[in-house]
Amino acid sequence: MTKGKARNLILFGFIFLILPLIFSVLNLYTDWLFFTETGYTSVFIKTLSTKISTGIFFGIAFLAFVLANITIANRANFPQREISVIEGVINPFIAGGIEKVIKPLTIIAGVVMAIFAAQWGALRWEDFLLFKNSLDMGTNDPLLAKDIGFYLFKLPFIESLNGFAGFTLLLTIIAVAANYFLRGGIFIAERIISVDGKVKKHLGILAGLVILNIGFGFYLDTFRLLFSEHGAIFGAGHTDVHAKLFFYRILIFITPLAGIVFMAGILRGSRRLTFLPPVLVSAVYIIGIVAYPYVLQKFKVAPNELALETPFIEQNIKFTRLGYNLDKIDVRPFDVDYNLSGKDIEKNDATIKNIRLWDHSPLLRTYSQLQQIRTYYKFADVDNDRYTINGEYMQVMLSPRELSYNDLPSKTWINERLIFTHGNGITLGPVSRITREGLPEFIMKDIPPVSQVDLRVTRPEIYYGELSNNYVIVKTKVPEFSYPTSEGNVYTTYDGSGGVRLDSLFKRALFSVKFKTEKILLSSDISGESKILYYRNIMDRVRAVAPFLLFDQDPYMIVTKDGRLVWIADAYTVSSRMPYSKPTDRRINYIRNSVKVVIDAYNGSMGFYVSDPSDILIKVYSKIFPDIFKSLKEMPEELRQHIRYPHRLLQIQASMFAAYHMTDAKVFYNKENLWEVPAFGDMLMEPYYTIMKLPGEKKEEYILLLPYTPAKRDNLAAWLAARCDEPDYGELLIYTFPRDRLIFGPKQVDARINQDSYISQQLTLWGQRGSEVIRGSLLVIPIERSLLYVQPLYLAAADKVGLPELRRVIVAYENDVVMEENLELALQRLFGAKAIAGKADRAVADIKSTTSDLAKEAMRVFERAIELQRQGNWAGYGEEIRKLEQLLKRIAK
Repeated sequence: MTKGKARNLILFGFIFLILPLIFSVLNLYTDWLFFTETGYTSVFIKTLSTKISTGIFFGIAFLAFVLANITIANRANFPQREISVIEGVINPFIAGGIEKVIKPLTIIAGVVMAIFAAQWGALRWEDFLLFKNSLDMGTNDPLLAKDIGFYLFKLPFIESLNGFAGFTLLLTIIAVAANYFLRGGIFIAERIISVDGKVKKHLGILAGLVILNIGFGFYLDTFRLLFSEHGAIFGAGHTDVHAKLFFYRILIFITPLAGIVFMAGILRGSRRLTFLPPVLVSAVYIIGIVAYPYVLQKFKVAPNELALETPFIEQNIKFTRLGYNLDKIDVRPFDVDYNLSGKDIEKNDATIKNIRLWDHSPLLRTYSQLQQIRTYYKFADVDNDRYTINGEYMQVMLSPRELSYNDLPSKTWINERLIFTHGNGITLGPVSRITREGLPEFIMKDIPPVSQVDLRVTRPEIYYGELSNNYVIVKTKVPEFSYPTSEGNVYTTYDGSGGVRLDSLFKRALFSVKFKTEKILLSSDISGESKILYYRNIMDRVRAVAPFLLFDQDPYMIVTKDGRLVWIADAYTVSSRMPYSKPTDRRINYIRNSVKVVIDAYNGSMGFYVSDPSDILIKVYSKIFPDIFKSLKEMPEELRQHIRYPHRLLQIQASMFAAYHMTDAKVFYNKENLWEVPAFGDMLMEPYYTIMKLPGEKKEEYILLLPYTPAKRDNLAAWLAARCDEPDYGELLIYTFPRDRLIFGPKQVDARINQDSYISQQLTLWGQRGSEVIRGSLLVIPIERSLLYVQPLYLAAADKVGLPELRRVIVAYENDVVMEENLELALQRLFGAKAIAGKADRAVADIKSTTSDLAKEAMRVFERAIELQRQGNWAGYGEEIRKLEQLLKRIAK
């Protein structure tokens, strides 16, 4: 080899091996700095050390086995055979010197494959830690009598070992066979394959080991039967237990023997001993695992499915309810009556005032147009929460005003990384209050935040959020933009504990490499006091610390009593290894909301609090990472007052409970009482938060609610509630309606609304006048022993920038449907109730209480109606006549 070729080979190795290693080390160091900043270095050390140890274990095991076999292959010598076109030989052997190339090449190939095996092994770090720290759940599976902890924690790693063994044997056979083929131990003529005796023995032993590994795979298949899927159930059924399990046990016994006999046949040169074992194993597998179960299922089980599958259906019900925590749901009857009176409405004043009239989508559009202030600010989402404001417990809608880097007027590096570094403040308002113009009422608004109540924001800057870019640099020589005013921009300097100080040239060079920009290294605006804030997206931030948790995609912001902005994110422990438990579309069949994560929007500090200490998975993760998790009792009380039951978790549980509330196997099989989540429009109804008094309770509380209808029917069957307030947080209640009476469901109420001549006429007229009519969510609100159905109605200009205004509220009760300007008037029409807290809806100060004032108001309305009639404005005329009718009814009382 010439010096030039050697130099090129060294350069090639440096580019493809050394450089990636250098970048990996640099990334590890920046991650170390991040974990040091956040205080979770123990997590970093445990995760990294486990990745290294498992990678080394799998890499060395693979390398040792492959090299041992390649060394054996390299020691074999074969008579030289040259390529002969006449004889039709097609092996590529060329006489002279090729041994010197093939032997080292196969060793190099083994080393390269070992590197990939080590990388694959490093990815098994979580499986290994769960295996090592496994705990028993205290419940055994009904078939093999293994504790559920075995399936959750041990089986995944054992399967990885089995897969690794098969992977290693397969690649070893390929590498050894290639070695032999290239060196003449195997050559192929036109009609024959000639294999040297030494090669036969070597490859035969490897093939025998493959058979042994397949035998171990059959052993693991007995456990996988508990995750098999059938038409009636999920989990092992009659056919699995009485056919497949029996034959798997036979295969577990005969397959290792077959492997030993196969290797003996190779060593002895006996064709019978060589071919008979794999044929026997294949025959038993085809007959016992494929053919016989098919026949048994088709001709015995299918015609008698209920009788034969009943015990297995019972296990499916039991373990699915366990997997989704459905067995903790408290079932209560809800005997509906329609005796609701005005006094009942007044008595449930807090519930009425907290009926959500503002849907997320139209409110987000309205917030964006009224409170975005500048184009580079953006409201990403609207969150629902509750606060005690001026002594009143109320439900609110809150949206953080974040910085949108995609909308910056000038996208320079200095603007994106040094000047525009954070969002500013929030917009907050009640769920039901509206102004005269049909717009939301604000409790907190503008920049800097303005508040008229006892809730204040003292630290409005949002450095860590849902829209934050990957990094900014603060405390530089360039002042940070804070917020705009009419006189000019206001600037600030970061004063938080977040970030890593750029106090050395090495760190600046390090982050220049990480973020692929030389500006961090060369910028004269960065000083020794400057800090770099990265992992600023809160979801990326929490995943970096706890990648083993599944995080909810809807974090929400709260305001603390001292005015700080804090994010709360829900985290789940999940598994796909719960026997007999039916999986979701994402193959999850065990889920718990076991962790609440708190992230400070200014400092980026995080806290992980265990909200479900009974969860077996979080017990094991707490054992693995003892320094990361805290008890929920350690969470500050002001934060605990804002934890809420995740609506996505309730969606999953509700979809399962629709079938698995039936605990009788016969009823379940026949789907006699199957429920479903009602559809509204083209979408399934989503759970919604509300403040209400649960039946039998003495005070209102914050709950998450979702109704059910019978399958393929539109009437209501039940409603599911998740309690969010302490000390009842996490308690699930299902209220079932009588099955012998019709209780209107959302679709039926929606149909009645459409059939109301006045409402349908108004909707048509508004649509013809160029307005976009937006019908909000139809909410089912239980009050006392009755149900109210409430739907807000918004109007917006038909163009994209149309500002949604809440113009009407539709309320249905029993057989009555009314539409009024606000909820208060609708309830007055239905129940004759007194005014319900003027702030609950749009103020109605113009409607006087005395007969004289009402008569004067009626006259003014009549005159406006006549004027609109002359103008040909029939929509406006209809509105005024409707108002006149309301006034005359009040005068007549």
